[in-house]
Amino acid sequence: MSRLIAAGLPALAAVCTAVFVSSAALAQGACEVKSPATLTPVIELYTSEGCSSCPPADKWASTLKGSNAVVQAFHVGYWDYIGWVDRFASPAYTTRQRQIAALNGQSGIYTPQVVRNGRDWRDWRDWGPVPLSMERARAALAVKRIGRDAEGDQFEAMVTPEGGASANWAAYWTVTENGHSSKVKSGENAGEFLKHDFVVRQFTNAGNYQGPARLTFRAIAADPAHPRNVNLVVFEPKTGKPLQALALSC
Repeated sequence: MSRLIAAGLPALAAVCTAVFVSSAALAQGACEVKSPATLTPVIELYTSEGCSSCPPADKWASTLKGSNAVVQAFHVGYWDYIGWVDRFASPAYTTRQRQIAALNGQSGIYTPQVVRNGRDWRDWRDWGPVPLSMERARAALAVKRIGRDAEGDQFEAMVTPEGGASANWAAYWTVTENGHSSKVKSGENAGEFLKHDFVVRQFTNAGNYQGPARLTFRAIAADPAHPRNVNLVVFEPKTGKPLQALALSC
């Protein structure tokens, strides 16, 4: 069943990891992408392996593979206290969901929750593919891989918001992986075999900025068994609404 828990708003720590890139690292190859003129839809799914209402939402998210949306499945751990342990959960994902709840004026958080472009989206079941956005993006993004080593890949992003030096914005990075599965041992789904795509395996707040800026990010090492995306979401701090987002499949 769908589950609800009271919401608060812990402060999010702003973290932006600086990296040093040698010429040898640059020689290892890079992938890069630039954002389009229109806003790329950002879909956030808050889910738990112990929640019986979550598998349909997980399956729906999987249908978004190949779409132009940035899709992220945040597995939350606030049901761990009753024994519903989710192996993909992180306290940081719950903090993110609480922030979304506060921006939406919600009295609580729940699973499964789908958030579209920073807003609670309860009628997601009525849609097939995510509706394409004709809204003009309010920031231009260019992201490329600038190096890699045994510990992971290094990325650089140039963010240019509309409004030039006066524009305020914030950003976060995620690494998502497809093709995960679990034999659930507890909760309402005990004994079930669940499949997951777009599982968030790394979430890093990149801080708050004003005007154009360069961001750097070290992603966890890629797992050949689970195709991944490296995602950057730039958003308006006061509302949570994305200014632009993009994903790299490398």
